[in-house]
Amino acid sequence: MSTLRLILADQLSATISSLTGCDKSKDIILMCEVWNEATYVKHHKKKIALLFSAMRHFAQELQENGYKVAYTKLDDAHNTGSFKSEVARLITKRPIQNIIVTHPGEYRVLEDMQNWESDFNIPVEIRSDDRFLSTPQEFEQWSKNRKQLRMEFFYREMRKKHAILMVGDEPVGGQWNYDADNRKPPKNGLQVPKPYVNEKDEITVDVIKLVSERFADHFGDLDPFYFAVTRAQALQALQLFTEQRLANYGDYQDAMVEGEPWMYHSHLSFYLNCGLLLPMECVQAAEKAYDHQQAPLNAVEGFIRQIIGWREYVRGIYWLKMPDYAQQNFFNAQRNLPEFYWTAETKMNCLRQCVLETRQNAYAHHIQRLMVLGNFALIAGLSPAQVNEWFLIVYADAYEWVELPNVSGMILFADGGYLASKPYAAGGNYINKMSDYCKNCSYKVTQKNGVDACPFNYLYWDFLARNRDKLKSNQRIAMMYRTYDRMDNDKKQAIAYDSQQLLNSLL
Repeated sequence: MSTLRLILADQLSATISSLTGCDKSKDIILMCEVWNEATYVKHHKKKIALLFSAMRHFAQELQENGYKVAYTKLDDAHNTGSFKSEVARLITKRPIQNIIVTHPGEYRVLEDMQNWESDFNIPVEIRSDDRFLSTPQEFEQWSKNRKQLRMEFFYREMRKKHAILMVGDEPVGGQWNYDADNRKPPKNGLQVPKPYVNEKDEITVDVIKLVSERFADHFGDLDPFYFAVTRAQALQALQLFTEQRLANYGDYQDAMVEGEPWMYHSHLSFYLNCGLLLPMECVQAAEKAYDHQQAPLNAVEGFIRQIIGWREYVRGIYWLKMPDYAQQNFFNAQRNLPEFYWTAETKMNCLRQCVLETRQNAYAHHIQRLMVLGNFALIAGLSPAQVNEWFLIVYADAYEWVELPNVSGMILFADGGYLASKPYAAGGNYINKMSDYCKNCSYKVTQKNGVDACPFNYLYWDFLARNRDKLKSNQRIAMMYRTYDRMDNDKKQAIAYDSQQLLNSLL
């Protein structure tokens, strides 16, 4: 009798807990490309190609290391289309005494797996995903008796627990957080290094052809395809980042430049979130760069905070609050997602640039997601369900555990402030300060009202006015309401009129 060990597309790590104790002589590793997972939302073509190629490469590596692998390709004649049915198909063909799987990253998958033991009448063990640096149980314990769950305090606990950038009990440099140093606007003459680009091998070429044929109606461009699809390649991408980009990551992590989608960001979330890289090795690479004086502390701390702070924190929120978290809609926002989120056909250049780059790369950096694409969704009152679906579809690093808290909590404030202390709404001035988008825009960022005014300018104030009853007690935006109250009635009416005209045009 054999143990069936299922590995999912985001669990491509040789040290994954589901492989621990594997008897290579008889245990079966099951990996499968299934239609249900590729289409429960219509994922970006590049994301599907990345995962299928990485899965096939990982399966090949497992076989070369002596594991018995049962691999189902999407176009296999007998592919049944779902994890459950593929497990069932294998059970009918081989004597299986138990099933082992690592805890999945999405609630809907876990919910299904929790029924497998009774469905199959076989013991099913769902093991903790020990690639993460904290468990959902640890996060739940940390959250108890706290009125607000602020990431900063969780992050400090993680620094202490794992002795990262610490001198005894104190943070290196005397500060926990150097975020105030990491908000420089772009300057002329920035020399942004080229991003990691991997040459396509035969496996990847075959996958791209498959995706092109089977997912032609999905969003996004397949070419150019640049992803790392093996662990060795992902490690090269990590090395390239620490050597060429990390030093400037801190200063310009919020900056946006037309024609420079990658900036100084790491682009490692693709590989972290599917398992080709592990969080701690990324942290240690950044610490090493600091120790060797290859990158300043503000850059290294900022990068590490994203991994051991924000990434672990949003995962904790997800598992703590699901399934109800997916239904949160604090502002009762109901407006449909505008078509330009797919087509990029808008006169707002900032949005146009971000959508175009998203379509081409299955990537946009965090300020593009939060303060352009997300900011508009927030102040225009777009439906959280539709915005969440869009973010899950278009980005190759998006899985529900990381996407949902970022969108519903951070971007849309749909949870009413459980995750973020205030809505991250802003007018056109912020975008103008942190980017060069406004200089090529049809609208005028300096104009506050009228047909030529930047829509972010009046929509920002309209958002505050619309939601005053729900936000008036938030001390972090009290000053903005005082500013609004000092406006004369003509100004307020102009804001309301321009906003309504713009919002009506989105229908």
